Amino acid sequence: MGILANFLDSSFLKHPLLRKYTALVSEDLTATYSRDIQKWLLVAPIIGILTGLIITGIAVLILGIIWAALLPYYLSHHWAIVVGLVAGFFVTGLIMQFRTPDPDLHSTEEIVRSYHEHQGDIDMRPFWWKLLAAVTTVGSGGSAALEGPGIYSGGAIGSWLWTKLRRFGLEARDRRIMLISGAAAGMSAVFRAPLTGIVFALEMPYKDDLAHEALLPSLIASVVAYATLVSIVGAEPLFGFAGSTSFRAIDVAWSALLGAGIGLIAIVFDITFRRVRMFSIASRIPHTLKLTIGGLGTALCGLAFVTIYNGPLIPIGPNYEAVRYVLRHPIPTEVLLAFAALKLLATIFSLGSGGVSAMFVPLLLVGGAIGNAYAQSVVHAPTHDLYAAVGMAAFIAAGYKAPLTAVVFVAETTGGHSYIIPSLIGAAVAYAISGEASVSGDQHLHETAKLAELSGMAVRDVMQHRVISVQSRSTIREFVASVAAHHRHTFFPVYEGDQVVGTISVSDLSRVAPEEWDKITVGEFADRGAIRVTDDCDLSEALRLLVRERGAQMLLVTDGAGALNGIVTKTDILRAVKQ
Repeated sequence: MGILANFLDSSFLKHPLLRKYTALVSEDLTATYSRDIQKWLLVAPIIGILTGLIITGIAVLILGIIWAALLPYYLSHHWAIVVGLVAGFFVTGLIMQFRTPDPDLHSTEEIVRSYHEHQGDIDMRPFWWKLLAAVTTVGSGGSAALEGPGIYSGGAIGSWLWTKLRRFGLEARDRRIMLISGAAAGMSAVFRAPLTGIVFALEMPYKDDLAHEALLPSLIASVVAYATLVSIVGAEPLFGFAGSTSFRAIDVAWSALLGAGIGLIAIVFDITFRRVRMFSIASRIPHTLKLTIGGLGTALCGLAFVTIYNGPLIPIGPNYEAVRYVLRHPIPTEVLLAFAALKLLATIFSLGSGGVSAMFVPLLLVGGAIGNAYAQSVVHAPTHDLYAAVGMAAFIAAGYKAPLTAVVFVAETTGGHSYIIPSLIGAAVAYAISGEASVSGDQHLHETAKLAELSGMAVRDVMQHRVISVQSRSTIREFVASVAAHHRHTFFPVYEGDQVVGTISVSDLSRVAPEEWDKITVGEFADRGAIRVTDDCDLSEALRLLVRERGAQMLLVTDGAGALNGIVTKTDILRAVKQ
């Protein structure tokens, strides 16, 4: 201790040059960690570990136990396909109808919607029930795979962890970042492809942009989730490519043509799926019945194929084994095309009716089957796996609007560089040809720019505290004659008693005939999906919610109990920028 005391008191440590150098080092470190990067070094690994453990359990349960037993039984007892799928989807319907608040909100779509509309907030109460519903959907033979529960569980864990760690200095905007980081970790673990998980999670919220803010934590969480899973089940890739060492110049042109064809097919599929999904959501029949019908439709697709083409392929279930088979075995072109058509139809039945999962693998498999058939019948190429890889990348790019994910996935799973350029060409052409068509109804076109002037400001700094409102029991005529006539606002909060329930727009009143104004109440006409934020919400986040596509014109600022504290509009934010 004496030696240490003498050293600390020495003239060496007090030398002016050393003090100047120490100050410069401190300045550099402050600049290096100016974005609080260090917090992600602690938070992101926790997200990765928890997500990796849950995905490992789901993968072992579905792939190693349930589907491993059902697949050979389905192939040898064709009648069991109908019984198994109808029963599995019936159970899924029961779970979602009676154990979740909104049976139509789950999987990837719930994560995307939460990112855009709820600041990353996920309701954790039905978490385990939704994972069980994913198991019954995929495990019984639904045309879907593990990426749905993977992305959902990872995103939900990230959102939940924010609530537990918020008191340690996390900001409100960090919840969205942790949501996306968890989704990246889930995707990474599901496919044992960490780079694919990162890129897909960043591309997922937008059709033409990236969630840039989540890059670093997504990188860390994905790698940790991948390491967690492979430490338990091993690092063998899910899919295997033969791996050619080169490609010809003509292959680039053929790849572009294949991408164009798949882009056109994807447009038809995307639009059809979205129409079926919207019809299912709008239908008033019980959710359990919807799922039962979907299970029956899926089963008939599988039954039709195995009846006509009796073999190891079947267009239902998670289909990881089918991806391997399509890549490694010669299959007649007509079988491949029939398989692709019935796989797409089965996916529409499974997920369009409300099945709990996502369709990354179905689109991947269909693209691979079409690419293989294209190589055999059009290009007459000696190796088919190159065009199978291009087809996979093209369908993912066109279906999910994720061209970078498509190419990165091919690069990670092939293990060779020869697929990257043709896959990039095919994915780019398919992405361009398919336009803005997407299987996701909640993707936005692009992220809005954040104004530097808003940095560090919260909604409480600009919100209006004096709010003119209307009671829901008032008729439209009473509202127009009293409130709207004396206040030149375009939107007003709507109350039921002392609770705010939504907003009403003066401009929307044109949709109601004046003779009906005495019959319709404000409560019946109000928009009850108005977005609510807390007063500590970052102002740039509030602006993003207001200016996004079909964005709200007013945000309701509420406290923890749901009481209205004020409102904020674009005008309020612009006024703050000008000050």
